[in-house]
Amino acid sequence: MSREHEADVPGGAALPGTLPDALRAELIAFRRGMHMHPELGNHEFRTTAALKARLEQAGLKPRVLDIGTGLICDIGIDGSGEPDGEVDGGRGMLALRADIDALPIPDTKSDCAYRSTVPDRAHACGHDVHTTVVLGAGLVLAELHRQGLLPHPVRLIFQPAEEVLPGGAPDAIESGVLDGVGRIIGVHCDPKVDAGRIGLRHGPITSACDRLEVSLDGAGGHTARPHLTTDLVTAAARVVTDVPSLVARRVDARSGLAVTWGRIESGHACNVIPQHAELSGTVRCLDLEAWRQAPDLVHEAIDEIANLYRAKSEINYIRGVPPVVNDPAVTELLHDAMTSRRGPYSVEDTEQSLGGEDFSWYLEHVPGAMARLGVRTPGERTTRDLHRGDFDADESAITVGVELFTAAALLDAIR
Repeated sequence: MSREHEADVPGGAALPGTLPDALRAELIAFRRGMHMHPELGNHEFRTTAALKARLEQAGLKPRVLDIGTGLICDIGIDGSGEPDGEVDGGRGMLALRADIDALPIPDTKSDCAYRSTVPDRAHACGHDVHTTVVLGAGLVLAELHRQGLLPHPVRLIFQPAEEVLPGGAPDAIESGVLDGVGRIIGVHCDPKVDAGRIGLRHGPITSACDRLEVSLDGAGGHTARPHLTTDLVTAAARVVTDVPSLVARRVDARSGLAVTWGRIESGHACNVIPQHAELSGTVRCLDLEAWRQAPDLVHEAIDEIANLYRAKSEINYIRGVPPVVNDPAVTELLHDAMTSRRGPYSVEDTEQSLGGEDFSWYLEHVPGAMARLGVRTPGERTTRDLHRGDFDADESAITVGVELFTAAALLDAIR
């Protein structure tokens, strides 16, 4: 991905849209306010209200989504809903997407002045940074529009409930957030990448993630006479051990389709074969086509094992999210936007993650790409991983994200 040249800028001049010091300080304060008041998916009322108020203060017209939280805001659109000035017909707006919800875990940072004030709630995945970046980019782009320097409309999307399977993106799409959108971009915090840099990848950058719940039932009895029962504990154990390998052998090994169990419960006494067992886990997949086949493959494998032991199976396969598959052209847009601001060494290649991200649902409708936003303080040896209570971000990443999105919006308009 890395190149030895910077993106071409019209006329050889630097792209406009530098983040003023006063706005930088305001954005850091906004992010800390979000961090102190985390809200779970579909309950982001305080966050939605704060975003709406700040965008309206900037003279914009945000609209709260039909689901009650989250909002969209168009820049470069007049009061009639039509673009100001001449727009390349049919190309659609560039959308900048942020997710606004937090996680149901405690904030364990002991020496942080802006740690969460809400018990068992924390912005431990960086959504407060994502949100602040899109807000900041929107404020910069709005000012450029007032100066006549924004040649193409841009939409801001502040999406709720990313952490709630199958994510808030499908509801947001149902609310019309992609109407008039031609491309979409987003970022995700990466604590393995230094602040000041981003990670990019053509093609899949995250994995599919589904949830699996299985119930097994049968005639129980005395452990002295398993031949007269449905030997349910053994059946459950075989489902746990055999189903992952059966499923993996029925797809191309390069698809990375993996069933992993996280819970198994059955029985209460050592000499009683129970009548009921429960299992739950996840199904992850690197490949989009294999993900589409996964439910049928998992059902078949579980039923085969259950039938061997005369157990009745009930399977609840809960669709999560497909992989985020970055569009090559939009990925190059992010690359060129970053190098135009920060130089050729500000972009690094990144691997496909086994984590899931509901940004993928947008890519079922429009081309787009997600970048990994570096949030590790350069030189820091300790990695504060995502989904941990001690996670935090180097706040200089906010400026980097704003510059990335602002430059992408300006470069997209001339391509």
